[in-house]
Amino acid sequence: MNSAVCVMDASSCLGTKLVKCLLQRGYTVHASLQNYGESSLFLDELECDDDDDKMKKLKIFQSDPFDYHSIVDALKGCCALFYSFEPPHDHSTYDEYIGEVEVRAAHNVLEACAQTDTIEKVVFTSSATAIIWGHHENDQNSASMLLDERHWSDINVCRKFKLWHALSKTLAEKTAWALAMDRGVNMVSVNAGLLMGPDLTIKNPYLKGAAEMYEDGVFVTVDLDFLVEAHICVYEQISTYGRYLCFNHIINQTEDAVKLANILSPLPSSPQSMESDTRIIQERISNKKLNKLMVECQPQINGKSRGMLMKVST
Repeated sequence: MNSAVCVMDASSCLGTKLVKCLLQRGYTVHASLQNYGESSLFLDELECDDDDDKMKKLKIFQSDPFDYHSIVDALKGCCALFYSFEPPHDHSTYDEYIGEVEVRAAHNVLEACAQTDTIEKVVFTSSATAIIWGHHENDQNSASMLLDERHWSDINVCRKFKLWHALSKTLAEKTAWALAMDRGVNMVSVNAGLLMGPDLTIKNPYLKGAAEMYEDGVFVTVDLDFLVEAHICVYEQISTYGRYLCFNHIINQTEDAVKLANILSPLPSSPQSMESDTRIIQERISNKKLNKLMVECQPQINGKSRGMLMKVST
């Protein structure tokens, strides 16, 4: 059985944790970095380079998403790809240009997977922002609509309000799905909420429109451990299909909003208007499909039980 998998881009917060967990589970991992010069830093972040048996199963590649041959090289001999997009270091702000870049990268990667005979499955990391935007404009009954992985953000609404992150994720994911279906690639997507990782700052492009997400009951976040476990469950379960909306917390009351605001930009004290707001916003988003899968999956990752990882926390 081929147990080699590729993680691209492995230098991201998600990518690094995925590589570490996959190595611990006995996989051979092709870690694909956009910048090979980051390999030393990447190895330091893995925190397992003293384990010779695991490190023997790690191979590091440099893969430019616009260099088709470098992608093919990283995929060679692998049965699966875990793919997530990271903006180039010289243009890290999301705008219309980055949207075009992300779409082209998704196209190149899926085309390379289609041309790699050993690839059996692609786990494509997308975002909840590719699901949640524009439904007010399209449905008079949107106030009672429960959003899930069957919904797509309206690209015209995203353009109108300059929601570049949502636009990029929506177009890139649609491009990947179109190519996967055309080429017969077995693909599943993980549409993640706002990642509550160490790199989270107020400049995170996911946060554009945060107030509207909060009022609409669709402002969701996900812990790194939970997101990694979701990726591995989606890969290892043969029966997985389509999209999986991934979050383990919803911000729908003032206390949660204040906690997040203090993480992003610490305040000396909470505004009085917020303290007096005791509303609980009605949830309008569901991850039922993923939760059902993860209950069935039952893996153990990093010695933690599912019960601990499923615990809701900000």
